[in-house]
Amino acid sequence: MLPSVARTTPPRALLRPAPIVDLPPLKASRLLEQLRERIRMMHYSLRTEQAYLHWCRAFIRFHGLKHPATMGGPEVEVFLTHLAADRGLAPSSHRQALSALLFLYGKVLGQQLPWMQEIGRPIPKRRLPVVLNVDEVATVLGHMTGEHQLLARLLYGTGLRISEALGLRVKDIDFAQRAIYVRQGKGGKDRVVMLPASLVPGLRAQLAAGRQVWYRDVEDGRAGVEMPYALERKYPRAGASWGWFWLFPQDHHSTDPRSGIVRRHHLYDETFQRAFKRAIRLADIHKPATPHTLRHCFATHLLQGGSDIRTVQELLGHADVATTMIYTHVLRMGGGAVRSPLDVLPA
Repeated sequence: MLPSVARTTPPRALLRPAPIVDLPPLKASRLLEQLRERIRMMHYSLRTEQAYLHWCRAFIRFHGLKHPATMGGPEVEVFLTHLAADRGLAPSSHRQALSALLFLYGKVLGQQLPWMQEIGRPIPKRRLPVVLNVDEVATVLGHMTGEHQLLARLLYGTGLRISEALGLRVKDIDFAQRAIYVRQGKGGKDRVVMLPASLVPGLRAQLAAGRQVWYRDVEDGRAGVEMPYALERKYPRAGASWGWFWLFPQDHHSTDPRSGIVRRHHLYDETFQRAFKRAIRLADIHKPATPHTLRHCFATHLLQGGSDIRTVQELLGHADVATTMIYTHVLRMGGGAVRSPLDVLPA
């Protein structure tokens, strides 16, 4: 039995093998290449591909390079127990490893067996978000410069995730409507967020600098930028157009890990994370803040300002308002919302 894992008796329907959904045959001959092929066929993100490959490779190595087809539920349980008990992985990483193995057995090896339904899953624990106050946010932003400062202001001013902000294209910025269009956010959903008036000059300057980078690429005959799905085949010239260019382009070219094409990518999130961490240190802030903290600050400060929670939910792109409600816990506990009895004792 896995530690901190919920296990319930499966209903009778789950004791029978689930019907196998017909999937196209795989062309690759090696297992991990088959896994990669299936992930791409099902339009999973590159990060998911990298994570699933990592955990499936670790599973195979843990069992002495045995082929997964010769193993099953007991071997998976032993591996997951090792991750939880010996390596002390967090429940989120534990669940990710389990998801990778279930994908391997279900979508690549074509097995839908009872043990896949019976295996224990870690119980997620809700954590309160780290939130900076307004003065702390201003101090952190003051210790950042250039496009990193603009990106940080964008995250705080719109509540975007860092991946959503870095994936913005020129066409996604609408100055006339004061709107920013988020395409294929978390869960593949689109949404619209406000364009803060104070960001307009900085974004216009960023676009002007980016246009010079785009123009040099066009002059040099570069391959353009990455296009989602099959748009590159449907519109072969669109990837080299100005409208599809990145809002935050990288200063050099890199090799696309999937296609192998050398072209310009957007700014790396690791680069911005280092700049943000340095700003937190210079601001002498000891909270465990990350770039995602700016999204938490956006939501919390909007609620503190009287914004409706449904509006905040839509701006954040949450599917369920219960996810947004986590910020009301922060409001109730902070800023003198409840007066402690210690403060009313006579001096």
